Amino acid sequence: MRVIAIDGPAGSGKSTVARQLADRLEMGYLDTGAMYRAVAFAALRRDIDPDDEPKVAALARDMDLSVSLEGVVVDGVDATVEIRGPEVTRAVSVVAANPGVREELRSRQREWAVVHDGGVIEGRDIGTVVFPDAALKVYLTASPDARAQRRANEVTELDYETVAADLARRDALDQGRDHSPLAAADDAIEVDTTDRTVDEVVNVLMEKLGERR
Repeated sequence: MRVIAIDGPAGSGKSTVARQLADRLEMGYLDTGAMYRAVAFAALRRDIDPDDEPKVAALARDMDLSVSLEGVVVDGVDATVEIRGPEVTRAVSVVAANPGVREELRSRQREWAVVHDGGVIEGRDIGTVVFPDAALKVYLTASPDARAQRRANEVTELDYETVAADLARRDALDQGRDHSPLAAADDAIEVDTTDRTVDEVVNVLMEKLGERR
């Protein structure tokens, strides 16, 4: 089983880079951030307070979840668009800090890798916690301005200042949480995507993979 782990903060280019890398390598791709967003979506849909750790953890264990290139389906409901909305975005860091949720989703992520015989898996703790023995560990970064601009372009209903503030808040929560905080693995390759195109970043990673074969 061959896993490529790609971690980094929001707006660093993880999803775009991971999808293109998976396509080049003809491997499966998993967006673990979408899984945490799906739990937040399900909690809000059921009127469960995202801060209610026991209830949200139980929900994560019981929910039917499918995350693929075709979209995100939560308990039979297509949530592909809704999980990217501002309401879910505000709630997801709290949900992601829930140790019961993290334990459940880590189990699902590892199961996905076994079923797909590895893959390109992106998130915030893939190289540090979920797959510490990954064939390649990557940590993507970018300047706060570049990250905020990318997200503002994606979420048209929010202005740049709001997006920048949300990213700063989420960075603080993700890096400061007790369970699986956002951090680069000691042996991860760090790539700053600020002034690089997606193709350039993917080419760097393909070269690194070639060195390790």
